[in-house]
Amino acid sequence: MDNKEPGDDLFDRLDTASLNEHLRSLMDGLTVKVFRTYNASITLQQQLAKLTRAEDNVHQKMLSYNRANRMVAILCNHQRAVPKGHEKAMGNLEQKIKDKKNELKEAKAELEKARGAAKEKAQKKVDRLKEQLKKLKIARTDRDENKQIALSTSKLNYLDPRISVAWCKKFDVPIEKVFNKTLREKFRWAIDMTMSSDEEYIF
Repeated sequence: MDNKEPGDDLFDRLDTASLNEHLRSLMDGLTVKVFRTYNASITLQQQLAKLTRAEDNVHQKMLSYNRANRMVAILCNHQRAVPKGHEKAMGNLEQKIKDKKNELKEAKAELEKARGAAKEKAQKKVDRLKEQLKKLKIARTDRDENKQIALSTSKLNYLDPRISVAWCKKFDVPIEKVFNKTLREKFRWAIDMTMSSDEEYIF
């Protein structure tokens, strides 16, 4: 602590290359990234267990997944500036929610008047619109919570993909919701390994 000013780096003479060299002398292949990967993966697994509810629909489960992934991104400091189009996108979502609420209000009024077979049809319409409104509200929450976090960086570089695949398998969430086509090809080994196993993968 000698000759240090507030704001100075504590380990100013230590760099990643020399630290990795020391770690490799202790164990072959051990680097700083191994610790980062472990912390990221264990955090994802713990957060998924804490946040996911089996009774939720797919949209709610994906909100939980993104929240767990967001905790990892914050841990790894994967932050970004708010995207330029964020406000416009949020405005569009707000308008869609407003329109859907009006549509639901009209559908409820129609349901009140409906009789016989028309009543069942009107009820189905109300139920469908309620589900669509819920989906839009989840999308709004998810988009706003993610505005300053880069979720893709940790997913691509620091997370054991088997955790995500096992979560999809356990909670009946399509893999496509978590991994785009490029990531599905990159992590084909993890998908095949986890999906073909009778045991739940635990990191």
